[in-house]
Amino acid sequence: MSAVDRIAALPCWTGGIDMEPLTGGLSNESWLVTDGAGKHVVRFGKDYPFHHVIREREIMVARAAHAAGFSPEVEYAEPGIMVSAFLDARTWTEEDMRAEPERIARLLFDFHHRMPAEVSGPGFMFWVFHVIRDYARTLEKGGSDHVPDLPRFLALAEELEAAQVPLPIVFGHHDLLPGNFLDDGKRLWLIDFEYAGFSTAMFDLAGAASNSGMDDTTAERLLTTYFGRASDEALKRSFDAMQCASLLREAMWAMVSDLHLNAPGVDYAAYARENLARLSAALDRYHSKHGKTAS
Repeated sequence: MSAVDRIAALPCWTGGIDMEPLTGGLSNESWLVTDGAGKHVVRFGKDYPFHHVIREREIMVARAAHAAGFSPEVEYAEPGIMVSAFLDARTWTEEDMRAEPERIARLLFDFHHRMPAEVSGPGFMFWVFHVIRDYARTLEKGGSDHVPDLPRFLALAEELEAAQVPLPIVFGHHDLLPGNFLDDGKRLWLIDFEYAGFSTAMFDLAGAASNSGMDDTTAERLLTTYFGRASDEALKRSFDAMQCASLLREAMWAMVSDLHLNAPGVDYAAYARENLARLSAALDRYHSKHGKTAS
C-alpha cells in the first residue's frame, strides 16, 4: 500500500483530507495532512535496531514531551505511523541556534529535569560511546567500506570518554539538529524523539554546539546559562571532547544508514564525509586546547 493510501485509510480524520509530503528528514517520511479539524503531521517510521530506534518508545516519549509542554500532541498512533498536531512554527537553522544559546540552554534545562516525571515503561540509556562501539560492530558485520577506519574511531572514542566529568543523570533528547527546533514566535518546541533517553546533559549541550558550529564564546554562553556558573577547565575539556564524540557518532550514523537505509534524495555517504570533515576540525581545536587525554 502506498503512503497516500495508508494515510487515507487512517481512522482519525474529520471529513475529507488534503495531503502533501514534507521534506528534510534523513531517515523518516513525513506528510502534512489537512482535514476538517485542521492540520496534522503524519510520520512514518519502522524500528531501526541498527540505530537503537524503537518506535513504541519514541511515541511514548512524544506523548510525555507533550504532557510536559515541549512538543505537539500525538493525536493518533499505530505500528509504523504517528499523527501529531501541526505547529504553525518556523524550523530553526544553524544561524538561529548560534544566535540564541541562552534560549537553548533554558529549554534543555527544563526538558532534562521535567521529562523524567512524564516518561513511562522501561528506562532507556543513551550513552554515545556505547553507540559508537555498537555502530563499529554493525559496520564490521555489514562489510562497510569504513571497516579499516574502525580501530581509529574506537581509540578516539576511548580518549573522548576518558575526558568526561561526572554529571547527574537527566532525560535528554540526543538529536539536536536545527530541524528539530521549532519557533512559533513566542516559544521553542522540540520534535523527533527517536534517540531520547536517560544520560547526562553533556551530549545534548555538545550536540547543540557541534550541530550548529558554535564558536567558543557562544558555547560558553550555552554552558554558563545551563549550569549557572562559568565553566572550569575540566568541564570545558569534557564539553569539547563530547562535541567531537557527537560528530563522530553523526558520521558513523550516516555510515550505518548507508548500509541499511534508502531515503529518497539522501546521500548518506556524503553526509558521513561532511561530518568527518567537521570532526577533523573539532579534533584539531580540542587537541590544541587540551592536548591528548590519557586513557
